[in-house]
Amino acid sequence: MSGQEPWGTEAPAKAGRGLKTAIVGLLGVGAIAALYVMGLAACKPVTGPDTSLASLAHGTMAKLQPPAAPASYPDAAFVDGAGKPVKLADFKGQAVVLNLWATWCAPCVKEMPTLAALQTAYAGKGLKVVALSADSPFAKDKAKAFIAAHAPLDFYQDTQLAVPSAITPHIEGFPTTLLYDKAGHLMGMLQGDADWASPEARAVMDKLIAG
Repeated sequence: MSGQEPWGTEAPAKAGRGLKTAIVGLLGVGAIAALYVMGLAACKPVTGPDTSLASLAHGTMAKLQPPAAPASYPDAAFVDGAGKPVKLADFKGQAVVLNLWATWCAPCVKEMPTLAALQTAYAGKGLKVVALSADSPFAKDKAKAFIAAHAPLDFYQDTQLAVPSAITPHIEGFPTTLLYDKAGHLMGMLQGDADWASPEARAVMDKLIAG
């Protein structure tokens, strides 16, 4: 019996080795599980703040639609009240509410006071309402007088319809209002008239300005 372990000592030794193997195995499974969780976290897309206006399309803003594809300012010129050429890019750094209208458009005339109220409420807050008349040159004085009665809006005119023609998707009629963020990205479009002085419109503007 010399050189051999006493009877009864071999079994505990084997049990110890088995327990050690089991523990190592569990640790290995745990490590794999940890790596799996880390892999899922790494694959999870990183999302920034929600800048979409879609969640605010209700009430008076129910007709507000998000852009079907990324778009920026149309590269088309129009004129201000002094006849000076202007482009929407000139307003970059402010959120822009571009309203396409005409004096012969009854819904346009109806909503204009609410756009004036909107500009008044957001004076100095980084928001510019650009009411762009599509009236003919013969109706310029009428259109200019109409805007003058709705301070603090400024008069802008596009007799050639250059801006509506350059906008994608196609403008179906007047009034149509397009919303651009401070970087010039199209964030929403509303075709038809709306109450731009409403609480729902204010919520849209606040988010548009915040970006």
